Amino acid sequence: MSRLSESLKRTSRETFSSLYVRNYRLYYIGQIISTSGTFMQSIAQAWLVLNLTHSGTALGVVTALQSLPILILGPYGGVIADRISKRKILYFTQSSAGVLALILGVLVATNLVQSWMVYILALLLGIINVFDNPARQTLYIELVGPDLLRNAITLYSTLVNLARVIGPAIAGALIVATGLAPCFIINGLSFGAVIIMLALMHMDEMYLTPPAPAAKGQLSEGFRYVLATPILAAVLSMMALIGTLTFEFQVSLPLIAQFTFKGDASSYAFLSAAMGLGAAAGGVFLAGQKGITPFKLVTAALLFGVAVLAASFMPSLFLTGVAMVLVGFASINFSSLGNSILQLSSDPQMRGRVMSFWTIAFLGSTTVGGPIVGWFAEVAGARWGLALGGFAALAATVVGAVSLRRFRPENSPSPE
Repeated sequence: MSRLSESLKRTSRETFSSLYVRNYRLYYIGQIISTSGTFMQSIAQAWLVLNLTHSGTALGVVTALQSLPILILGPYGGVIADRISKRKILYFTQSSAGVLALILGVLVATNLVQSWMVYILALLLGIINVFDNPARQTLYIELVGPDLLRNAITLYSTLVNLARVIGPAIAGALIVATGLAPCFIINGLSFGAVIIMLALMHMDEMYLTPPAPAAKGQLSEGFRYVLATPILAAVLSMMALIGTLTFEFQVSLPLIAQFTFKGDASSYAFLSAAMGLGAAAGGVFLAGQKGITPFKLVTAALLFGVAVLAASFMPSLFLTGVAMVLVGFASINFSSLGNSILQLSSDPQMRGRVMSFWTIAFLGSTTVGGPIVGWFAEVAGARWGLALGGFAALAATVVGAVSLRRFRPENSPSPE
């Protein structure tokens, strides 16, 4: 029994190793609260747009407007992340995002909201995310160091997907009981948790990267660096394909819920929560896994594509939810591996710029993909809007298999 107990303790320590780091633990607590609020708003905003417009294309446009600034200005956000303290950037971006959420909540509560207002607020949030995303992505390694980076990224992805369960569940109940407005207001207030946790961190315990001095040409330098580093270019190409057409669940899932299964906001919340549950379970399973290799990334993309295609053609809402659990598991495996490979393969003073390209591929590509998936779902049917993402993941598998075939395990990135 003592051997079993020791084994369980060792497994737990390996799985949750990043959470033994005080600064990361504080950040994690704040993000659980804030990210749950973000998913509450995601559910409410999708339903608000559908109620105002009754259009899948309009839903895609809102998603695109939120990601358009990232597509255009994303690399500049990476330059800023390399120059300025990530913590200072997050103070500004998190408080600004909270204000926007509160504004939308007031507009909905007072029945003044119109579709163009949602479009403008989505665009403003996208501008904030230009600076927020690269700062957050590169903060992990400063909180835990390179040895625990994969674990920190995976646990954070687990957190996001736990929030995908918690947020939609709360949102579905709130929307039925009180309407849409409380979802936006609660999300606005939730950003305060992150700000408090940032203030409580001990700076002397962080693995701070020396800031890159301001200089001309840093933006183009980032482009040249990625193009000259084959492993970075290959991983980013895979993410661009998957980010454009596969990670469009905020467009495809509401359409399946409403038009395929004749459901309501709680139906969409169920599908989103099922995906989050699968990703959370996958995160706990994968957090203790060792080894970061390109082969594992290619395999993860393949499994992701197969899972999405399976979900696309399930005959009932319940079975689609079951399949979305598998989608969530596969998605966290792909995203955490890709993120880790990029950060560990990058020069520390280029990391912000490299991760801004990851953000563009992951989120900015939605500018193109959101309207495409929304339009395709209207023309071919909601199921095919989701299936399109599955085929995109399979295409990314082929790209990765061809581009990364030269990288053997001994050449893979290492935290040492």
